[in-house]
Amino acid sequence: MPSVIFPGPEGRLEGRFQPSSRPRAPVAMILHPHPQGGGTMNDRIVQRLYKTFVDRGFATLRFNFRGVGRSQGSFDNGIGELSDAAAALDWVQSIHPEAQTTWIAGFSFGALIGMQLLMRRPEIRGFISVAPPANMYDFSFLAPCPASGIIVQGAGDTVVQPSAVQKLVDKLRTQKHITIHHDEIPRANHFFEHEIEDLMLSVDNYLDFRLSPDCPIK
Repeated sequence: MPSVIFPGPEGRLEGRFQPSSRPRAPVAMILHPHPQGGGTMNDRIVQRLYKTFVDRGFATLRFNFRGVGRSQGSFDNGIGELSDAAAALDWVQSIHPEAQTTWIAGFSFGALIGMQLLMRRPEIRGFISVAPPANMYDFSFLAPCPASGIIVQGAGDTVVQPSAVQKLVDKLRTQKHITIHHDEIPRANHFFEHEIEDLMLSVDNYLDFRLSPDCPIK
């Protein structure tokens, strides 16, 4: 889990990057929760998502948004953070230019940034959004959503209402050419405090499905 520093729009960005031994390995990037709520790349859900992709042979990066840890700059209400994510993806792709597939995964605020990046980068073919803050931000930019993915939500979440996430899922499912999976974890709060194993089982099952040679979703 090598520590890395790479250039971002407002100075250096700090990350952890695990390269892959395979030259054409897929790329994955994991985005952390809201910086003003204490979110960092060392969040336990972010770390578990990171490990999941590393274990599957992806070239995997997690990093701190501007103003977090050793990353330079200051919080920019999501606008600058989206630019940070784009710069981070550029950096990973410069190391793995032959990557055939790119995935994005994010938790809470990170899920918002990840789905915005999805709209800008056609090479992203899959996403994992954990507790996307659908009641706090307007997700209408997903018109149309260009890739299939999974949205995982805690049924006991009082920060992001499950009903708001369900509404987002229903809207995305009306769009053609993509498939949206949706898992709701019983009793789980926003941080999946006691249900993180259930969360990761949901993620792993979805990746097993999507990464299998027989998967109908490309």
